[in-house]
Amino acid sequence: MRFSRMGAIASAVVLTAALTACGSSEKTADKQASAGDTKGALIGVTMPTKSSERWISDGDNLKKQLEALGYQVDLQYAENDIPTQTQQLDNQITKGAKLLIIASIDGTAITTQLENAKANKIPVIAYDRLIRNSPNVDYYATFDNFKVGVQQATSLLTGLKVLNADGSKGSAKGPFNIELFAGSPDDNNATFFFNGAMSILKPYIDNKTLTVKSGQTDFKTVAILRWDPATAQKRMEDLLTSTYKGGAKVDGVLSPYDGLSIGILSALKSNGYGTSAQKYPVVTGQDAELASVKSIIAGEQYSTIYKDTRELAKTTVTMADAVLKGQTPQVNNTTDYDNGNKVVPSMLLQSVIVDKTNYQKVLVDGGYYTQAQLG
Repeated sequence: MRFSRMGAIASAVVLTAALTACGSSEKTADKQASAGDTKGALIGVTMPTKSSERWISDGDNLKKQLEALGYQVDLQYAENDIPTQTQQLDNQITKGAKLLIIASIDGTAITTQLENAKANKIPVIAYDRLIRNSPNVDYYATFDNFKVGVQQATSLLTGLKVLNADGSKGSAKGPFNIELFAGSPDDNNATFFFNGAMSILKPYIDNKTLTVKSGQTDFKTVAILRWDPATAQKRMEDLLTSTYKGGAKVDGVLSPYDGLSIGILSALKSNGYGTSAQKYPVVTGQDAELASVKSIIAGEQYSTIYKDTRELAKTTVTMADAVLKGQTPQVNNTTDYDNGNKVVPSMLLQSVIVDKTNYQKVLVDGGYYTQAQLG
């Protein structure tokens, strides 16, 4: 009886080991099969609009890099129309997308689509613009947007010679008349840009080195819906008409985006700026769009913030590839990007101030533009 019992125990151990080995083998096979399933998987990419040069580059870079890894890509542009973007997302889910990369028009307007994505086990990566008020956002890839605002304000002060390029105190004392512009109120980034800029500018406004002559300093008043250049141009024209009379001049304009900067400069030009008698004020920008880089070279727009969208696409593609393979993608910020429902794990990239002194080194030598493109 003793030996029979021992034999039974031994047999059970062998059987358990065999079953464990079998289960382990099956799990490994499942994992391998899952990884294999990513080959040719469909990824939905939705961009806000083709009216902005940078979004065209973003979309093209994402598509190219994802396809190089063997994924299929459904790339859509919504021309800043929210219902169009929601329909595009619905279609991508219906088509069987395995992952969504979304640069939202309004980060609060796609909640239903995100719920559908979650129900279909489709991960979501917010691209450059944070998607708000939803738990169904897995990751966020962007630049350090508060720092972008800091850089815009710093370049404004440098252009006014309040600061030197190295950050030391400049020769100019002021007071200087400036006006403030902010981005679209439905874009979470716009608040980061503005708050970053004001963290630098407010002390100079408080000590009277800078004067916002219109008195318009709160975000809601200075924000430009949908980042629309025509709206920015109209606001600048209204400011010039209502505030700058009797010889008062604008010395600087905080503009958060190159498209707005072009509109602002157009309004200034119509009011006599840009001549030998009255030079353009210091006007900032963002995105290093081709027209604005040419404007900087021509001595019109003063600066822009260069964000290498090639690197943002690369970061996002690496993140998407890891998610689809069941891995945890790399992030470097898990505290700052609260979307109102959760803190979204984020990967933040760095940006660079570009002006007439360094555009060649940063943009041309860096391969972002060719000399021929800049003329």
